[in-house]
Amino acid sequence: MAPEAILKILQETFPDEVTEVMPEGVHPHAVVRPDRWHDIALFLRDDERLGFDWLRCISGVDHIEDKLLTAVYDLHATGKPDTPGELWHVRNEIAIKVRVDRDNPHIPSVADVWPTADWHEREAYDLLGIIFDGHPDLRRILCCDDWVGHPLRKDYEFPMEYHGIPAVTEYGQTRPQH
Repeated sequence: MAPEAILKILQETFPDEVTEVMPEGVHPHAVVRPDRWHDIALFLRDDERLGFDWLRCISGVDHIEDKLLTAVYDLHATGKPDTPGELWHVRNEIAIKVRVDRDNPHIPSVADVWPTADWHEREAYDLLGIIFDGHPDLRRILCCDDWVGHPLRKDYEFPMEYHGIPAVTEYGQTRPQH
């Protein structure tokens, strides 16, 4: 199914929740309101026309100038092989973007919809500080538990040492920052 058709179904089903669509380009996507994201995710997975059964990844984006964070969900609908031994294939793909206020970044968890979201949400939480409400185990996954801040935020200031271990920085920097 073409991205235009997928996005049309989404807009018709959730007219007030889909705030933007971009069917053209290399990364067709829809932007949806965070408060209804979980309902939209269930629809994308369960609707027979769509069947998005595979969440490939969640990417986090810091829009520091706009004071927003975005979680980008890359979704695929896989196709069952017709004959034994044949490989599964991707029938449809689309991206969903959920934008939230940078100072209060709450997005409903979809770990119950796509189990792989469990670790992807933890990574976005750890590195960008996006809070996934309803996540079964939202805690750091890459940084130490006592790490301060979220390293992929554009205004993050890298510590000059951690527990007495000096930081490795670019030559001559005294206050490393993105």
